[in-house]
Amino acid sequence: MKKVYAMLGMAMKAGKVASGEFSTEKSVKSGQAQLVIVSEDASDNTKKLFSNMCGFYKVPKCFFGTKEELGHAIGKAIRASLAITDEQFARAISKKLEQAGKEIDSAAD
Repeated sequence: MKKVYAMLGMAMKAGKVASGEFSTEKSVKSGQAQLVIVSEDASDNTKKLFSNMCGFYKVPKCFFGTKEELGHAIGKAIRASLAITDEQFARAISKKLEQAGKEIDSAAD
């Protein structure tokens, strides 16, 4: 789990994270998002919005952590959603999430 947060921090420093509902949505719709992470304590509406959007735009997504943890990992206030915009970071973070037992809905099918 800690490694996932550490990698989110590195991705943020590298400028490869879009965080917050508006930015995440924008990066998915513009085709930049490689992986979307939605906090497990996000509202049902937010989860549904990103589930549908990621399905439509074929972006892998995962429900992980709390809003506080996600925000803290990237040095911001609470964040219910974030998008990784770099393919290498997305792949590495996906791998860590899977090792932590999290399911990644890969929308590629």
